[in-house]
Amino acid sequence: MPGSVSLSRIKQIAVPVDSVDKAKTFYRDALGMKHLFDAPPALSFFDCGGVRLMLAGPEAQGKDGDKQHAVLFYDVADIKSTYAQIKAAGAPSLAEPHIIARMNGREVWIAELSDGQGNNVSLMSEVPEKS
Repeated sequence: MPGSVSLSRIKQIAVPVDSVDKAKTFYRDALGMKHLFDAPPALSFFDCGGVRLMLAGPEAQGKDGDKQHAVLFYDVADIKSTYAQIKAAGAPSLAEPHIIARMNGREVWIAELSDGQGNNVSLMSEVPEKS
């Protein structure tokens, strides 16, 4: 069906943790994942077979941190169009598409919707930075 959404690739998984330092030790030493970088004060990133794992400490979890679940970030080419189509299908919007970072000549965009069951459906797109 033209214009329909088909999410098929997970780009990143966010996992809420009580202690980023303790979690970093576990994921690096016990699970053998490659540490990529930290984003102080409360984020640490690992590579898990091409999927980025983001450990989010309490400072990064917001007001409902104690109720948070892991969040899957789906990789999409056109975040604005994909977001609009999912929203039009009835998914409640949690955050419209917006830039969260610029690095290595790329813009990192995210958007969030709800599945109606208390889980975030997050979209992520990395595109060349506009001059």
